[in-house]
Amino acid sequence: MTSVSKGFTGKHMLLTTCGFFAVVVSVNVTMAWFASSSWSGLVVENTYVASQQFNQKASAIKAMVATGVTGAISLHDNVFTYKLHNRDGSPAQADEVEAHFRRPVGDHEDFIESLTLVERGRFEANRHVPSGDWIVELISKRDGVVVMHEAQRFDTAGFGQ
Repeated sequence: MTSVSKGFTGKHMLLTTCGFFAVVVSVNVTMAWFASSSWSGLVVENTYVASQQFNQKASAIKAMVATGVTGAISLHDNVFTYKLHNRDGSPAQADEVEAHFRRPVGDHEDFIESLTLVERGRFEANRHVPSGDWIVELISKRDGVVVMHEAQRFDTAGFGQ
């Protein structure tokens, strides 16, 4: 017996079409997963203006990093603490700190809090921070001049809230 090849049939077309759409759907699902798991959700009001200011802001941040001043945050029993210190570990000089609390996505729970100077290099605010992920932008000033401007992302669960 000899077998006769029928060529490209309707069954082949169905399998080809199903395979094509399976690839398209799987690529879209993969890309959507990567986008939702890696995008911070931060949005600027005017992207053109933000792009024009990027290099200037990047230079200012590099200059601040070069000073060696760093900060550390903590949250315990509704007390938010920010410790500012020099490269050698000594407390850094600042007389005011303003904290801008933002959710990574959405702005309906965002708030601004002025921290109180407790001791040199240590600032606190007695404020309930709702549970979940937050980005806190901290602006530290001494005599009206910014000495440190940083943003830290944290989850309240990481502080045992």
